[in-house]
Amino acid sequence: MTGLGAVFRPQLPPERLRAVSRLADEAGLEELWLWEDCFLEGGISTAAAALAWTERVRVGVGLLPVPLRNVAVTAMEAATLHRMFPSRAILGVGHGVQDWMGQVGARVESPVTLLREHLLALRALLRGERVTTEGRYVKLDDVGLDWPPQGGGVEVFAGATGPRTLRLSGEAADGTILTAATPPDGVRRARRLIDEGRESAGRTEPHKVVVYLLTATGAGAGGRLRDELVAEGLDTVPELGVAGDAGAVAKAVQRLADAGADTVILQPTGDEPDPEGFVRFVAEEVRPLVP
Repeated sequence: MTGLGAVFRPQLPPERLRAVSRLADEAGLEELWLWEDCFLEGGISTAAAALAWTERVRVGVGLLPVPLRNVAVTAMEAATLHRMFPSRAILGVGHGVQDWMGQVGARVESPVTLLREHLLALRALLRGERVTTEGRYVKLDDVGLDWPPQGGGVEVFAGATGPRTLRLSGEAADGTILTAATPPDGVRRARRLIDEGRESAGRTEPHKVVVYLLTATGAGAGGRLRDELVAEGLDTVPELGVAGDAGAVAKAVQRLADAGADTVILQPTGDEPDPEGFVRFVAEEVRPLVP
């Protein structure tokens, strides 16, 4: 079955998260995803709050920019969430937007090297291992978590767009997060590159692919979708985003699933007038139409 979820966009003030999270839980939404975009809202703080306010919905952070975070802190926070809310937290890490990393003095010369080192150390720490490493960016001296996740390691996703990072995700992550700028053909291409990385590392376990789908519904949906695509310089990309009723959205979800997506997360436009209504739409109207 194709997984389905929705994004709480950080353009909304954080005090709106409680109502949206509770509605997501009540409506039966499978996954609610949050972003740590500079300089809006913190990923771990919002995830912890959303998890505490709910009982069953899974909460994803897509993603935490690794230049901002020491890997030991990332591991501590991830392990804490997984112990407090077993099987409900989903963690994604990535390069971050390089201009933003530069603004805060965290931009590195080789983002791919940093992400590789961070992923390898993070997954080892979450498996309960003691880690000593002297990398270009990640340096640990006999570090282990006192409270690792129960039951062993947990899945760590990597956000990826370019070929090198997609191959790295296949090599060193448990899953990949693709942006809403990824049409079905882009998902197919990503899958090929991820599989190249998996093969190079000798990995045979399943690798999940999560892709965001820019979605607009209700009054003025077509205009809102078009305006956002134009603003992002993506208006000429075919099969990108969807505007319409539940049937139209479900068909767009299916196109991404047929291309290789395991989970599709519906991303409302930045000017979505009814965030709670959007979540209810995803859970109650789109979900029954997605196999």
